[in-house]
Amino acid sequence: MRRFFQTASLVLTALTATIPAHAQDRIDVVASFSILEDFVRNVGGDRVAVATLVGPGGDAHVYTPTPADAKKITDAKLVIINGLGFEGWLPRLVKSSGGKAEIATATKGIAPRKLDGHADPHAWQAVPNAKIYVANIRDALTAADPAGADAYRGNAAAYLAKLDALDGEIRAGVAQIPPERRKVISTHDAFGYFAQAYGLAFIAPQGVSTESEVSAKDIASIIKQVKAEKLPAVFLENISDPRLMRRIAAETGAKVGGSLYSDSLTDEKGEAPTYIDMVRHNIKALTSALTTE
Repeated sequence: MRRFFQTASLVLTALTATIPAHAQDRIDVVASFSILEDFVRNVGGDRVAVATLVGPGGDAHVYTPTPADAKKITDAKLVIINGLGFEGWLPRLVKSSGGKAEIATATKGIAPRKLDGHADPHAWQAVPNAKIYVANIRDALTAADPAGADAYRGNAAAYLAKLDALDGEIRAGVAQIPPERRKVISTHDAFGYFAQAYGLAFIAPQGVSTESEVSAKDIASIIKQVKAEKLPAVFLENISDPRLMRRIAAETGAKVGGSLYSDSLTDEKGEAPTYIDMVRHNIKALTSALTTE
């Protein structure tokens, strides 16, 4: 028996020796939803182990936490959230977990867009805001893991350069759309920051949350507006029921311009496995639908 434990100890030591030091020292970080997870991975690199609460394809507006989520927060050193009311279920989850993780709000420093007296949480839709997310995540990781400060700064700088290029791609895409055609219908009001930053108008039957109910009066009003303004296209969203938008398209003659990704990424096999992929998909869908009659 003694020889068994000696052998097991030697095997464990050998296995540990094959793992890079930085992998052994990775800090546990929880991101509230998939877009934040992607930001954390880009900034944290191999110094972080990231767990996500609302994964690809999930809707954080209506999410119901699980016991496994409480365990993730209990084990975490850092929890990164969007804030602006996006994760209304999170404070109770954190309290129930009993964990002592630091909570970092990725939207810190962003002036929230207001809609019906509420803050619009979808700030990531404008790339200039996404850069603020990245800076906040960099600072939160550095505070949690000071030894990785140089790595976090370097990773963030490289990713911010990619976001600068992405911002230029969006502006070039929008420039292709005739000004009179820069109006679209989307499922819920998730693209207000995008609209402000890039000069498009989005009209949505739902408010900033997919929890809100759409009344018959709202639908009739939007159908009337689409017909009056001859809006060219309606867009589905990856997290929403498509039937409402198809009804509006059928009753107005507007074409369905495809799907936009709003609150969630896809898995690795999907069209939007990263934030940059998501934004590129959306601008391609918009320009394709709005530049042609």
